[in-house]
Amino acid sequence: MRRLHGSYEALRGGTTCEAMEDFTGGVSEIYDLTKAPPNLLNIMLKAYQRGSLMGSSLEPDPNEVEARCDNGLVRGHAYSVTCVKYCEIETPRMSGKVPLVRVRNPWGNEAEWTGAWSDQSPEWQFIPPEEKEEIGLTFEHDGEFWMSFKDFMSNFTMLEMTNLNPDSLDDEDVTGGVSHKWEMSVFEGAWIRGSTAGGCRNFIDTFWHNPQYRITLTDVDDDDDDNKCTVIVALMQKNRRSQRKLGLECLTIGFAIYHLRDPDNVPRPLDLSFFKYTASVARSPSFINTREVSCRFKLPPGTYCIIPSTFEPNEEGEFILRVFSEKSNEME
Repeated sequence: MRRLHGSYEALRGGTTCEAMEDFTGGVSEIYDLTKAPPNLLNIMLKAYQRGSLMGSSLEPDPNEVEARCDNGLVRGHAYSVTCVKYCEIETPRMSGKVPLVRVRNPWGNEAEWTGAWSDQSPEWQFIPPEEKEEIGLTFEHDGEFWMSFKDFMSNFTMLEMTNLNPDSLDDEDVTGGVSHKWEMSVFEGAWIRGSTAGGCRNFIDTFWHNPQYRITLTDVDDDDDDNKCTVIVALMQKNRRSQRKLGLECLTIGFAIYHLRDPDNVPRPLDLSFFKYTASVARSPSFINTREVSCRFKLPPGTYCIIPSTFEPNEEGEFILRVFSEKSNEME
């Protein structure tokens, strides 16, 4: 990494997600579990099926580094999520499925969760033997433990997820438990002063000068009652770390998504008139000066236009736009 970016100084201030992206080429998402979307369990189940890397953490204790809680968890400490699944459960009164999450403390020792579904906890007597065998259940001081999804949500405060592109999954050692792959489209572009650096929609007269990318979504997600398509859009600015020594920090970037109701009868590229009278249907959460801005959306099938931009016009830089979807899409 130091050789790639020129100096250790260029690496300062990175995030766990940036590191996971650099090693895998994936696209990251960060979830604040105190404000998690209602379908997060489904997101995690599908992420696990696709081999996504997941990490979680608890809010740190301001008075103590890596403080241990009474339940065995450690504050301000990075855990990895190694499995998410529904397990069959049989009790004298009921049978059904319970969502469980397997978490690993990288210390690899006895510092483990001690609540429900922890090692040797009584809940495991209600799981059939064949189910225990299938999930490879062991009770060892190895740092790995199970907990209910509900307990996971109420104890952890942050979830970081890196979704791997299809090329990351060629190694059979990595793909052992991977049953699905993301579809991905990648485009490289640039904002050029006086040409394609139009700024955000606040600058309506030049906004339409920005690069424009069309995506057509046709097939809805599996197991989706809303009949919508999951899309993860990630806008990454290139080479900003290596340019720190020139005094160039990250640009403030974001993107907007527009629905094209009649794609064959709108101008190419979309012009000033289109943006004056058409509102976006989705956008990045904010314009921010980080290396990458990404967000997950659920959109009805149709044709859309993605507009990546800097906040101010005439700011120059190169970027990569990546779009992940559950089903194949057409992009141009």
